[in-house]
Amino acid sequence: LTGQDYKPGMAPPSPAPAQSSPAPDPSNPTPTSACCPYERVSQQGELVRRLKAEKASKDQVDGAVKSLLDLKSRYRTLTGEEYRPAGTPPAQDKKKKEKENKSEKQQSGAGAGGGGGGRKQGGGGGKEPPQDQEKNAGSGGAGGGEGPKKQTRLGLEAKKEENLADWYSQVITKAELIEYYDVSGCYVLRPWSYSIWETIQEFFDGEIKKLGVENCYFPMFVSQAALEKEKSHIADFAPEVAWVTRSGKTELAEPIAVRPTSETVMYPAYAKWVQSHRDLPIKLNQWCNVVRWEFKHPQPFLRTREFLWQEGHTAFATKQEAEVEVLQILELYARVYEELMAIPVVKGKKTEKEKFAGGDYTTTVEAFISASGRAIQGATSHHLGQNFSRMFEIVFEDPRQPGEKQFAYQNSWGLTTRTIGVLAMVHGDNRGLVLPPRVACLQVIIIPCGITASLPDSEREALLSRCAQYLERLTRCGLRARCDTRDNYSPGWKFNHWELKGVPVRVEVGPRDVKLCQCVAVRRDTGEKITVPDAEAEPRLTQLLDDIQKNLYSRASEDLRKHMVAVDNMEDFQKELDQGKIVQIPFCGGIECEDWIKKTTAKDQDLEPGAPSMGAKSLCIPFQPLRQLSSGQQCVSGKEPAQYYTLFGRSY
Repeated sequence: LTGQDYKPGMAPPSPAPAQSSPAPDPSNPTPTSACCPYERVSQQGELVRRLKAEKASKDQVDGAVKSLLDLKSRYRTLTGEEYRPAGTPPAQDKKKKEKENKSEKQQSGAGAGGGGGGRKQGGGGGKEPPQDQEKNAGSGGAGGGEGPKKQTRLGLEAKKEENLADWYSQVITKAELIEYYDVSGCYVLRPWSYSIWETIQEFFDGEIKKLGVENCYFPMFVSQAALEKEKSHIADFAPEVAWVTRSGKTELAEPIAVRPTSETVMYPAYAKWVQSHRDLPIKLNQWCNVVRWEFKHPQPFLRTREFLWQEGHTAFATKQEAEVEVLQILELYARVYEELMAIPVVKGKKTEKEKFAGGDYTTTVEAFISASGRAIQGATSHHLGQNFSRMFEIVFEDPRQPGEKQFAYQNSWGLTTRTIGVLAMVHGDNRGLVLPPRVACLQVIIIPCGITASLPDSEREALLSRCAQYLERLTRCGLRARCDTRDNYSPGWKFNHWELKGVPVRVEVGPRDVKLCQCVAVRRDTGEKITVPDAEAEPRLTQLLDDIQKNLYSRASEDLRKHMVAVDNMEDFQKELDQGKIVQIPFCGGIECEDWIKKTTAKDQDLEPGAPSMGAKSLCIPFQPLRQLSSGQQCVSGKEPAQYYTLFGRSY
C-alpha cells in the first residue's frame, strides 16, 4: 500500500517530501495522495459500483469486491479504525444524529400537505410513535410538505430503476402485502394483498357463472397411480411435485402427492359422471391452493411453492364447443388484467415447446415489466383435446352413431395470485405501491390536518365532524373510504403511510377548508392536488378515480408499445433484447430452433440479483402481430421457412 516496509515508531508517509502529512482525523478521513490506504479503498469502491452499474460479469464483480474487502482489512490494520467514506459522521455522534433525524421528520410531517388551513402546524398535538411501532406500520418516511424529502428507514431505501429486486422486496413488505414465513418459498398474504385477490375473485367468479360454470372443491392429495397416468403431463411436473411419505413416524404404504394441478385429481370423477351425451357439458371451477416445489429463486407472488388460484376444468361433446370456451376464458383473463388492474396484455397461443404438458394447445395473456425488461405469463387457457379423456376413459355414447363410444373434449384454465406481484411491479414507483382504484382495498383516505395545541376545541370538533361526514357520504355512494384520525401520528407521516400502500386518492381537510366548505384531493398516480367544493365531493371524487384508472392503463400501454418491437434478423433481435425489449421475430416453430435461440441469446451475467441467467424464450404467437410474414420469409435462424411472427423475450 505504501511501498515501504513497516518499522516501529515510523511516521506515516507524507504526500510530498517538502511537507509533512497532517495527523488523520478519525471522524472524517480524507485522502492525502493517490497511493495512501484511504484513497486505494475509495477508488476500489468506485470500481465496484461502476462494474455493478455496467452489469459486468459476475466473476469481475466478485473479484473487485474481494479486493475491496482486502483493502479495507489492511486499512483497519494500519489505522486502527474502520474505513468510512468521506463525510460519514463519527460513531460517537450517531445517537445525536438519530435524534436530529427524528426531529426533522417530525417538523417535515407537521408542515406537510398544503391546501388547507392550519397545515403548517400539522401534527402539533401528536407524539412520535415508538420505533418498533413505526416499523410494523410499514410507512413512508418524510412528510409531504415543501422542500426536499428526507429519506428515513420508514420509506423505500431502494430505487426501482436502480435495484428492482431490493425495491420489490421492500414494497411488498413495507406496503403490508406479505409477511415472510419460516418455510422457504411460502409467504403470508396480509389483508392488503388478499383484498386484491378477493376483488379479482369476485369479478371472475361472476363472469364464469354467466357461462354456466359451477364451483366445487376436490381434495388436495392425489395418488401416485392417478398422477402418473398421463405420462407427458407428469413428466413436466415431476420435479415440482411434493410428496407425503410419512404419517407421524410411520411410513405410508404408498406416497401421496400434493396437487401441483388438478387434472389427475378431478378426471377419475368425470369418468364416473359421464355416461351419455346428456351428461355433457361439465363445467366446474375450484378456488384453491396448489403446491409446486420450486427450487430456483422463489420470489413472493411471482414464483412460490404454494399459491392460490382458480382452476377450471370442463368437458364437452364436441371440439367446436371446447374451442369456443378456450377463447371466452382467455378474454376474461385479459379483462382481469386490463379492466381491473390497468395492465395491458398480449393475447396469443403458446409454441409447441411452451404449451401445457398433455394438452393440444395453450392460449395465454402475457404482461410486460419494463423495469426489468422481462415479460411474465399472466394466465393460461388450455385445450386438452381428447388426451386426458382417453387416459381416464371419459366417454359417452354418440347419439349420431348409436352404440359407438366417443371421448369427451376437455379444457382447463387457471389464474393465480401472481397477478398481485405483476400489479406491484408494473405500477409501483419510488414512493411505494400505486393501486388502480378498481382493485384497491381502500380507494380514498381522509386525513384531518392542522389539529394543533392552539386550535380551539370548537374548530377541532368541527374539523373531525366534517371528516366523518365525508366518510359517510363517500361510503354511501359506493366508494371504499376510511378516515385516519389517529392522534399519535402527524399528517405528514400519514401521507407517506398511505402513499406507500398505494391508496389512489388522499383527501386532506384542514380548519380553513371547513370554513371555505372544501377539501383537497391528492392523486397517488401523479401527485396532483385538486380543490374540491364540499357539495361536489361525491361526483368529483368518483370521476377522479375513473381518471386514475384510465391514466394507469394508458401509461402502461404506452410503456408496452415502446418496448415491443418486430425485427427480421438475429442481430437486430439481440440488440433489441439487450435494450430490455420483447421482440416479435419470424419463427419456424421448431423446438430445437427455440432451444438454439434461448442458448444464443443467453447473457453471461445475472439480469438482477438472485435471478438466473437466461436467454430469450417464446412468450406467445400473438393473435395480432405487429407484422405479417412476407412470401418465402425465413425463420430468424435462417434454416427453415417461418410459420408466424412469434413474441420472444426474457421472462419470469
